Amino acid sequence: MVSLATTLKPLSPFSSFVKQHKTSNNNAFSTYRTHTYIQTQKYTFVGVHDAPDQVESSWGIPLSEAVVVRKKRAFWQRSWNYWDVIRLVQVAGVHFLSLLAPFHLSWSAFRVFLWIVAINGICITLCYHRNLSHRSFDLPKWLEYLLAYGGLLAFQGDTIEWVSNHRYHHKHCDTQRDPHSPTQGFWFSHMAWIFDSGHIHKKCGGQENANDLVRQPFYKFLQRTILLHEMAFALLLYICGRMPFLVWGIGVVNVARYHGTFLVNSVCHTWGTRAWNTPDLSKNNLWVAAITFGEGWHNNHHAFEFSARHGLEWWQLDFTWYLIKFLEAIGLATNVKLPFEAKKKTMACN
Repeated sequence: MVSLATTLKPLSPFSSFVKQHKTSNNNAFSTYRTHTYIQTQKYTFVGVHDAPDQVESSWGIPLSEAVVVRKKRAFWQRSWNYWDVIRLVQVAGVHFLSLLAPFHLSWSAFRVFLWIVAINGICITLCYHRNLSHRSFDLPKWLEYLLAYGGLLAFQGDTIEWVSNHRYHHKHCDTQRDPHSPTQGFWFSHMAWIFDSGHIHKKCGGQENANDLVRQPFYKFLQRTILLHEMAFALLLYICGRMPFLVWGIGVVNVARYHGTFLVNSVCHTWGTRAWNTPDLSKNNLWVAAITFGEGWHNNHHAFEFSARHGLEWWQLDFTWYLIKFLEAIGLATNVKLPFEAKKKTMACN
């Protein structure tokens, strides 16, 4: 077993690790980094890189290579700001609302649940993640904005915040500066981190790493008015179907979508398999991939973070990738990026 305790130095963005699927693309972000790659088959990862604080204690997560270092306290011994409180009330509220689901079950409400959970999920995986966070492909602005608005209604935060946090995750992956790593505690990486925006600002910085979105008035408008859109959406569902639509379309939908996304952050950095030598804890997890439209092929993603395709093998189901291919076929998705075969050979674990 090898213990990693060195600083990971980032490389320049969008380097030779990637090829264009059809056409070339020169877009790159000076703040968006990939990492150096460590050629080792198995290791224990101790996330103390770049950590300004003393390590107080550490322990392993069962059946995992992850080691928790100085567990982050997400609720106590910290200050709460306005948005942290709003997020806590919102997340707790949808969980309590979902408990009413058995008392408001109907086929129409269940169909609303299926439609919204699928549409919001695709808006997050295809738009928030692969398109906006990683620029894995380009979309016409009208379609990008439409999908981004759908992502906003998934109650996972505004577009700028989501993209900024995710880019910091890749830049500082599984170090003490990572916004959500199991090296700071499994439950912290799963969901507790979303209630501590001050932690992210202190460890990582502001949202300047998402300046490409900050400069667009549409995304700034959504950021300023996000609560109005969420409340209007909830009111619309109530008007259309009263309590059954509200319970299943807001409560159950958001509990399902929250934890689907959170499983990628926690489980996919704790349990699964590794196909690529990446300097982090990322894992491929079939079960998470099945419920997140392909996002569970997380080791693939961290090896080639700007790839539009996460399920790199023919048997790795990746519904988001199939939709991107469809959009490319009809001319709506362009500059679709995929990893070079030569780079895949050098990064493979065996």
